[in-house]
Amino acid sequence: MTTAVLDKNELLNLYNSDLDELLDKAYEYVQNKVEICSLVNARNGKCSQNCKYCAQSSHYCTDIESYPLVSVDTVKEAAIDAKTHYASRFAIVTSGKTPDESDFDTMLKMIAEINNIEGLNSCASIGILNEEQAKQLAQVGLKRFHHNINTSRSYYPEVCTTHTFEDRINTCKLVKKYGMELCCGVILGMGESAEQRVEMALNLAEIQPDSIPINILMPIPETPFANYLNKIDEENVLRTLAIFKIANPKSVLRLCGGRMRLSKENQEKALKYCVEGLMTGNYLTTTGSSPDDDIRMIKNLNKNIPF
Repeated sequence: MTTAVLDKNELLNLYNSDLDELLDKAYEYVQNKVEICSLVNARNGKCSQNCKYCAQSSHYCTDIESYPLVSVDTVKEAAIDAKTHYASRFAIVTSGKTPDESDFDTMLKMIAEINNIEGLNSCASIGILNEEQAKQLAQVGLKRFHHNINTSRSYYPEVCTTHTFEDRINTCKLVKKYGMELCCGVILGMGESAEQRVEMALNLAEIQPDSIPINILMPIPETPFANYLNKIDEENVLRTLAIFKIANPKSVLRLCGGRMRLSKENQEKALKYCVEGLMTGNYLTTTGSSPDDDIRMIKNLNKNIPF
């Protein structure tokens, strides 16, 4: 189904409308399927960037384990395990602003190994890319690159000052230039206003990602956002999901990190009305839902799992 492009005021009016009517509007664009993806945290901690939500930033004294790039075999084993739990996409994720040149060849080998697993699509989230890196990722056969905008352009300086919103947009453009699919989303509950959530939806509509992961902030002790637990409630998460789907009807909305902040009822409501993808298992530095629980929830809603 197609829709006319809505402007900011129209979307904001929808955001503030009756919740049931808003969800029904989003439902018009949702397919009866839920795509499952998973990831491996392939390098953790010691990131040079000062993103205020992140446990991995070297700017903050968080209680996480830092470790260098894991082995290719570790990634392969994790990918095979993900496939047994109905994952059709598997991502290697590394900390840091950009891919470390000393590790980049190993990352390419990881992607090649994932591609060799029948039925599994390779994904990567390894930071801000330059043109040569984007070209090599495409050449090795990377199916999809993940790089979030995280928040709206207007709010970005409140979240990070060691790189810019435009740095992220430039990487998104490189991904599309070299023919890879783009996974690009946000983190909700970082102090942004409802209006800025609408701006996020429109920022993403300009980029036109294939997949839009929606994360809900899980405040990490010792980060600047440690006390931001109450910056968004469950109803406003649902409102945001609906607006994102209406503004981006051709993109797969994917509920990811922090979704355990939603009640079971509201997770099911999100899946029914707005969402066509789930990140299952654990995330980078936070705990997720078990794959078996996710599969039961999807099947109880009579949704299909592409596999």
